[in-house]
Amino acid sequence: MDMDADACYRALSTRDARFDGRLFVGVKTTGIYCRPICPARTPKRENVRFFSSAAGAQAAGFRPCLRCRPETSPDSGAWRGSSSTVSRALSLIENGALDEAGVDALAERLGVGERQLRRLFQRKLGASPIAVAQNRRIHLAKQLIHETNLPMTEVALASGFGSVRRFNETFQRLFGRPPASLRRSRAPADAEGAEVSLHLAYRPPYDWEGLLNFLKLRAIPGIERVEANAYIRTIALNGEQGLIRVELADRNRLKVSVRFGRMSALPTIIARVRRVFDLAADPVAIGAHLAQDPVLAPLVAARPGLRVPGAWDGFELAVRAILGQQITVTAATALAGKLVRAYGQPLPEPLDGLTHTFPTPQTLAEADIAALGMPRSRAAALNALAAAVAADPAIFGPSRSLDAAVAQLKGLTGIGEWTAQYIAMRELREPDAFPAADIGLMRALADQTGRRPTPAELLARAERWRPWRAYAALHLWAGDAQAEAERKRAA
Repeated sequence: MDMDADACYRALSTRDARFDGRLFVGVKTTGIYCRPICPARTPKRENVRFFSSAAGAQAAGFRPCLRCRPETSPDSGAWRGSSSTVSRALSLIENGALDEAGVDALAERLGVGERQLRRLFQRKLGASPIAVAQNRRIHLAKQLIHETNLPMTEVALASGFGSVRRFNETFQRLFGRPPASLRRSRAPADAEGAEVSLHLAYRPPYDWEGLLNFLKLRAIPGIERVEANAYIRTIALNGEQGLIRVELADRNRLKVSVRFGRMSALPTIIARVRRVFDLAADPVAIGAHLAQDPVLAPLVAARPGLRVPGAWDGFELAVRAILGQQITVTAATALAGKLVRAYGQPLPEPLDGLTHTFPTPQTLAEADIAALGMPRSRAAALNALAAAVAADPAIFGPSRSLDAAVAQLKGLTGIGEWTAQYIAMRELREPDAFPAADIGLMRALADQTGRRPTPAELLARAERWRPWRAYAALHLWAGDAQAEAERKRAA
């Protein structure tokens, strides 16, 4: 956002919730940084500094406020409006790219120089990549201290600290006290392997019902289930299995409950939940941009807060996309269920009625998938895809650009332009991905005579929707589904 000091101070003085997560306030007299909605008395203008990120405030020497808890603010999508290097770098950092490697390796994955990456981070966030990674670890640790009864050793591991000593030293330096002193509850610590629950903030409005309906229609039997207010699925990371439950909570938050034996996997799990539920989106900014188109305006008004549902795993999504080629979503979901029953990893015992985790690439690379009743060419494409992912698990990681990502995906057997754009939209979190050859999009934009635009015409029309074409596609799909339902009722 534009860090105009006068505008920022007005937002602070009025406690404007629209700037929560996009603006952080360092108070010189206390050495503390706050959210703009902090209930503390507003400091004098000359005593404050403004930052576009919590990491920037922390890098400047300020420590987090214990009252407004900056770690619970919504994630900022301010720099995610275009397919930027910073956005891709943040996705990699969220998934632990700097836990075992340095900034040079991160820059190489992004196709830029290390100095250039540092300059971009400094300009956009006011902090280095290392400072951003450390800030995320500290915020997660502080949230776990406040919201769970995990032992401090487990908190240190779950938040990505390499050792308990480093964890203690960091908190002592930032807060002048040991981490245990920040815990208000004195309830017994959770047992190892027990369920951990915490809250993730989002920027309102949020079309929770629409997102749940999207996931429900595509829920794979045995792996996923959608209840009235919750999404539940099994998960697998590095050979271990578990379960997550995500439900709508109060105060613009989602409640995430995790059952997983290895707490060091928690940062990865949380990053994936943020991706699936699109928690970094700024729906007001996106909606205002798309509503300038007279066709999209009523769709945006009908579904304020619409999100682009992400995917838990890129390989799983790609398999589903190939299964769904030339058949309905319902048929593809049923076929995915057969695949899971035949080749998925059974749980030791059912969890909330779910029985398997998704098949691994290594398993499907050698499986006789055609025996499940599908064309041999499609089965061969799945075998080839599985072999490629087994050889290179980073295939579905952030790429240098949307065009580069699509080109790389199209190099895989069975993946064409539509499938590549769909994967980029849901797994790579590319807000400008757009499957122009989709029949639903063309049908949604048919003229009064019933003539549908060609993919080339649709792409030309979509130019005005950049950099949010993925959100435009979701609005058009939702509008087309509603129109189809109305036609069926009338018939």
